[in-house]
Amino acid sequence: MAPASPPTRSDTTAATRPRNRKQLIVDAAGRVFSERGYHSASMEEVAAAVGITATALYRHFPNKYALFAECADVMVDGLVAALDEVPAGASLKDVLTAVTRITVTHRASGGVYRWESRYLNREDLRRLGAKFGRLVERVDEAVQREHPLPDERLRAVAALGAIGSITMHRTSIAQRRAEDLLLASALRVAVTDPARGRPSVRPVQLPARPVPRTRRAEILAAAVPLFARDGFAGVTNGQMAEAVGLTPSALYRHYPGKIDILVAACLQAAGLLAQGVEQSLRGIARPHDAVVALAATYVAYSFEYTELNSVAEAELAGLPTDLRRPLVLAQREHIAVWEQQLRLARPELDPRQARVLVHAGFGVAVEAGRGLRWRDSPDHREAVTALVVGALGL
Repeated sequence: MAPASPPTRSDTTAATRPRNRKQLIVDAAGRVFSERGYHSASMEEVAAAVGITATALYRHFPNKYALFAECADVMVDGLVAALDEVPAGASLKDVLTAVTRITVTHRASGGVYRWESRYLNREDLRRLGAKFGRLVERVDEAVQREHPLPDERLRAVAALGAIGSITMHRTSIAQRRAEDLLLASALRVAVTDPARGRPSVRPVQLPARPVPRTRRAEILAAAVPLFARDGFAGVTNGQMAEAVGLTPSALYRHYPGKIDILVAACLQAAGLLAQGVEQSLRGIARPHDAVVALAATYVAYSFEYTELNSVAEAELAGLPTDLRRPLVLAQREHIAVWEQQLRLARPELDPRQARVLVHAGFGVAVEAGRGLRWRDSPDHREAVTALVVGALGL
């Protein structure tokens, strides 16, 4: 009997290539996009994370946008599929449990949702929005069935914000502990009455909105709404220069480069929030009152400086390490204040649990604010503050 012919290189490649390679690519890309930001991430980085060449990667996805659009669909498709398996009329706890399990499982890649509205084209964004709409509708059905209130889905989107917050930070915590913590937080949000469950807080005093008195400040003020609308990479020097009546080359007399304008915006955001926190905690002794004051301040800041906060949150990951470091330190200091006061108010929490809950509060504020289309009013601020306090378990 003649010996078998040795396998050719193509046969060996086909035999060793994993059948789920496309899924491996999407998972790796989600992690890279979440950690690095859309424009800072490269196809080469994704390929390296999968252990393949860039050429092999392009066989599956023609360009970075196609890969990003696929990533944006992964979690929402998983969430919709998970809820489709939950029987109609199931309890709110069962519905939120399904959402929490999928979200925590895909935690590392879920951060792509920070940028989808900036970088997806109109059709892809419309399609993704329809999927999220189904998700919110299903959660709201369960919320209204057990705790009916005329809140126009506000509690449903806020509860999803508490759960989704786990994708926005890297606090190390076991998956089961994270699921239990986030589920409890989301359930508390769902039972909070935004109209009547409002904590008693003294008026929030935010720093006055900076008045541009120099050309440098004018450029910064003009750049922020452009960054918020189109994303940092989508804004040109020409657009910023035109907004302040300069030529593009004249910008360099005030900032060395476009990245320096973004850093200035992030530093301004951190400074304004830090000042607001310092003012809000002045004279407060009880930890419970301090946490409520922090919640009210963060909500007020988010409504007052929506565009600035959006830019700082979305673009931070894409900054070079040396430029990002002072901003990350400022962010950690802010979270440390919350963590300390929350643990004093709830001594049963350990540091990691407290940190996860603080981020859950941030997630509630952002998603509830978006749900209200950031229409600013005392009622909206108070309603969102009540939901944040509910998420924290006070």
